[in-house]
Amino acid sequence: MAIRQCSLEGVEVMEPNKKFWENKRVLITGHEGFLGSHLTKYLVSCGAKIVGLDILLGRKNTVFSDLDRKKITAVKGNVANYGLLNGIIQKHRIEYVFHLAAEAIVGECLKRPMRAFQSNIRGTWSLLEACRNSGIVKAIVIASSDKAYGSHDRLPYKETYPLQGKHPYDVSKSCADLLAHAYFHTFGVPVVVTRCGNIYGPGEYNFSRIVPDSIRSIILNKPVIIRSDGNFTRDYVYVDDIVQGYLLLAQRAQKLGLAGEAFNFSTENPVTVLELVKKICRSAGYASECKILNQVKYEIKNQYLSANKARKVLGWRPKYSLEDGLERTIRWYRGIFKNA
Repeated sequence: MAIRQCSLEGVEVMEPNKKFWENKRVLITGHEGFLGSHLTKYLVSCGAKIVGLDILLGRKNTVFSDLDRKKITAVKGNVANYGLLNGIIQKHRIEYVFHLAAEAIVGECLKRPMRAFQSNIRGTWSLLEACRNSGIVKAIVIASSDKAYGSHDRLPYKETYPLQGKHPYDVSKSCADLLAHAYFHTFGVPVVVTRCGNIYGPGEYNFSRIVPDSIRSIILNKPVIIRSDGNFTRDYVYVDDIVQGYLLLAQRAQKLGLAGEAFNFSTENPVTVLELVKKICRSAGYASECKILNQVKYEIKNQYLSANKARKVLGWRPKYSLEDGLERTIRWYRGIFKNA
């Protein structure tokens, strides 16, 4: 197995080796989204043969270059379309699948729960059923969320905790995880699940999220809007670290017999929203006024993850501290908003 070791502060850390992915046939659903575009771009650089499925194609707001796009077989369509998925997997003889397509904004799921369930639940069973019929898919990575756990009193959340979402987005992720569980235990489908903290980094254009919105506000000298009371606690993970985790998991799933399992990816460094905004201000080099709305509904107060399993089983560790990741992210957004 093409896995490379490196040392991070005296600790042996496993890294994916690009050569493993050369000429591998890979399907990425939601490949033009924030995480999807980073994962796709990395795999393109490895020489993988990428088929991307997205409900929107040709978005301006991605990290793709024109050259990247030329190397991707892009298909426009809805992930809930079983016939489309089955056709793609059969036609392109897909070996590895990263399932990222989803309705990912909590507020939108509250407004349009049926669309959220259609995308996040039906989309997952359609993909798993298409993979079941393939016969050659070696690993499927399903992108879940820390929200799949719902609310628990004991922190940090571990992979053994029950899945007990209570609201549309959370429930859709709990259901998707259980579908993956069912398809492995009933049919032997080689599926693994990832549950991540809040992912941030360059290329995130969804400004309903706290990191990009705070950075934009600070750069444009506007007040930072905090929808909660500022004391909600989360962990934040730099996007490149998540890409590395996904690739490690896909590479090692077959060799280590990881099918049917779930893995948390987290920096294990939770902060409150107010603490996060202060860090962003320090990294940006100047302060900003905060406007606290205290208007959020149905959000869990304190939620963060243990990544102990990912460390021990996969040898994964985040390379970027929150401070390092924020500095890189702010630098990128400054380039985006320099003429604003």
